[in-house]
Amino acid sequence: MFRIRRIFDDIFSRDQDAITQVKAILREQFNLIPQEEIDELSEKLRNPAAYQWRHIIHVAEDKLHHVKGFSITAHAPDLRFCFLDYIATAKGMSGAGIGGALYEEIRDETSRLDAIGLFFECLPDDPMLCPKPELLKENAARLRFYERYGARPIMNTKYETPLKPGTTCAPYLVLDSLDQEQTPPRDEARRIVWAILERKYGKRCPPGYIDMVVNSYKDNPIRMRPPKYTKKMERLDLTQEEKRPFALIVTDEHEIHHVRSRGYVESPVRIRSILQQIQHTRLFTRLKPEHHGLRAITAIHDSGFVAYFGKACAQLEPGGSIYPYVFPIRNASRPPKELPIRAGYYCIDTFTPLNQNAYRAARRAVDCALTGATAILEGGFDLAYALVRPPGHHAERKAFGGFCYFNSAAAAAQHLSHFGRVAVLDIDYHHGNGTQTIFYDRSDVLTISIHCHPKWAYPYFSGFADERGIGPGEGYNLNIALPESPVDGLRYREALDLALKRIIRFKPKFVVLALGLDTAKGDPTGSWLLRSKDFFENGRMIGRLKLPTLIVQEGGYKTQSLGVNTRHFFSGVWEGFRGPGALL
Repeated sequence: MFRIRRIFDDIFSRDQDAITQVKAILREQFNLIPQEEIDELSEKLRNPAAYQWRHIIHVAEDKLHHVKGFSITAHAPDLRFCFLDYIATAKGMSGAGIGGALYEEIRDETSRLDAIGLFFECLPDDPMLCPKPELLKENAARLRFYERYGARPIMNTKYETPLKPGTTCAPYLVLDSLDQEQTPPRDEARRIVWAILERKYGKRCPPGYIDMVVNSYKDNPIRMRPPKYTKKMERLDLTQEEKRPFALIVTDEHEIHHVRSRGYVESPVRIRSILQQIQHTRLFTRLKPEHHGLRAITAIHDSGFVAYFGKACAQLEPGGSIYPYVFPIRNASRPPKELPIRAGYYCIDTFTPLNQNAYRAARRAVDCALTGATAILEGGFDLAYALVRPPGHHAERKAFGGFCYFNSAAAAAQHLSHFGRVAVLDIDYHHGNGTQTIFYDRSDVLTISIHCHPKWAYPYFSGFADERGIGPGEGYNLNIALPESPVDGLRYREALDLALKRIIRFKPKFVVLALGLDTAKGDPTGSWLLRSKDFFENGRMIGRLKLPTLIVQEGGYKTQSLGVNTRHFFSGVWEGFRGPGALL
């Protein structure tokens, strides 16, 4: 885990140490940077006037203050723009989400400075400009990453002209307009480009070079390259010309996981009951689930647990199940060798079996949640619904239980956290113990659960009010535990209002909602009294946040009312999001 902080100067020893580590990463990752430029880093912080920039350093550190990544941004207050000089991670930290978190922080900082945009250089993905196949793939991956934020190269200029004739791979100038629709006008862009070239490369530019590049900016306003990598989401229903507000992703392999044991209420009919009620509304655009690799799962679950789960399920015969029955006090060095016995090493109860298809179905549920997250990031949707089973919010980093194997909502929250702060709100009747444990020591993901008090309800050992997080995550976990009964719609909305106010204070960029509908009157796993009108009101309150929201299905087992309650909930979300009279 890591946290990001800004370094203002080198006065304190902690900041001096961080700057020393930044310099070491610079030398390692950018071997073409002149040593004198690296040595000037502290002076740039102390004396911005001498460099015509105000330099801003952000570092991503672990609990021991080891720098895992950094960014250096130059702010030009006179021209109201920022230039991203460097962003890098330490050796071995690629793919850990540090680069995304740093870039998100830079964007926020640039917005706070009231800058018109964030500019930076990126090596080209055009073989005509960079005839080196080994570099093109890396360049394309980097441009793909930035394009997710709307940052793209500026078109129709000579910025890509090499400083020395005969050389190749001169960079694009890329603009992140910070979600603003308008790009800078030509004359303003020319002043910015002149400042970048003069202040950054002035001594190295041949005579006439800067004027040649600056005068090549003729579009007014400047134009950015059309999206090249942003994937267009594939719709399943194309009967309506307009895009409906919610992306809907249904787990297409959920029926393979059908436990026919008496009393096992987490059955395929749950999905059919919901679909029957919502598919004829005009709220949903159906998308195909996309396949994702195991990295998204091992980012939130222990790799040993994931490997065991897959191996144990693969060895079972069709129709056969392993029910955990031995629960050893965990000894990390000597887990049981026999797979059936080891189930209790990874499980927290006796009623969540392993069978041949559990692993496959659980992976597909994660695929659906991640597809929903992608629909929000890249598909132009503000709202998405991953209708999945098996559920996931009881799945902890190293354990399954409560009908849950992989934590789909947590996987989606982890993915979204690379692009901004995330609030996870769990409104299932039962405490989301898995989600809590996964993010318990983090401050970039706020976890809130409204549930029946563990004195009366599963999982019994988790969900208490004094569980507030640890370390950097202290204060970023909120449990709102309500009595077993009677809890009606009014009492529930009081708790929901408290949760939403905490989310508003947190100021997240995204919300992940773990949607449990087992709070309904008559649900076989709950004791509360919520009716369809209450689900509508709950949805409307959540919609009023007006934040990009991914909704992931969790519990809800009274199939007679499950679909109706779901339909009312989504109608409420849409009305809250768009305002009265917004229902389609």
